[in-house]
Amino acid sequence: MAAPAGTDGVVAVSGALNPYLGPVTDVVIDAATFLVVVVAAYLLHKILIAPLVTRVFDRQGLDDHARRPLNKIVTFLVLFAGITIGFGAAGYGDFLRSLATIAAAATLAVGFALQDVIKNFVAGVFIYTDRPFRIGDWIEWQGNSGIVEDISFRVTRVRTFDNELLTVPNSVLTGDVVKNPVAKKTLRLKFVFGIDYEDDIDKATDIIVEEAERSDAILDDPAPSVRLTELADSYVGLQSRIWIDDPSRSDFVKARADYVKAVKDRFDEEDITIPFPQRTVSGRNAWEEPASFAGAQ
Repeated sequence: MAAPAGTDGVVAVSGALNPYLGPVTDVVIDAATFLVVVVAAYLLHKILIAPLVTRVFDRQGLDDHARRPLNKIVTFLVLFAGITIGFGAAGYGDFLRSLATIAAAATLAVGFALQDVIKNFVAGVFIYTDRPFRIGDWIEWQGNSGIVEDISFRVTRVRTFDNELLTVPNSVLTGDVVKNPVAKKTLRLKFVFGIDYEDDIDKATDIIVEEAERSDAILDDPAPSVRLTELADSYVGLQSRIWIDDPSRSDFVKARADYVKAVKDRFDEEDITIPFPQRTVSGRNAWEEPASFAGAQ
């Protein structure tokens, strides 16, 4: 039976080293074979696989915060494959099979124990691939809001506007509706101005539009608009719709506050009233003192 390819070279090396190493010659050769395969896998990753992965990431337009963990995963997989092949090439087949059996059993046990961790890990992968938000974005979910500071494969860290740090499991953000007001280059803001029923609606509408056009923070295109949206108990509701550019939480709050203040000042100058709720209580008949009260006196 013909010897396997490469066996002659191994036998020659073993024969050359045997006078010096004696009974440990085979052990040294097997260890050297293992190291050569692992080093070869590492060099293959550095020279060929890593640049190829970088080009793929560039084509997909991935951000730096997404590249780092994905690069770590690729490096781990390549080195794991190199170690596995190294065990086989060094003749540690029986050990490798035993290790694989133990690893499979351990993986099953760990999988049951770490279901939430695995769920959050998978959710983190979807966040990196789908990119519903990025680091620095202002997001809102389940009544919470803040600026994304960090995204890992298990949790996302969000800094609230009260300077509190929220550590949110990724599965929460992928399993519910997340609003990202700054995902696009522009953001529409709406505000309802309530005026008295006796005030001139057209005049109030003109004032609301004029103050929007005067503001540097509000875009001219799309143009500001006003719609009559409410006939409430104590006021007529005029909804203003304006657009701002490159939105952020600070820009949004400041632009709306300055704009609302400017409209309020103009309303005061033009004698347009912003009413407050009023209630008038009356009875069907005049009140009379009960007879029991009169008899007690």
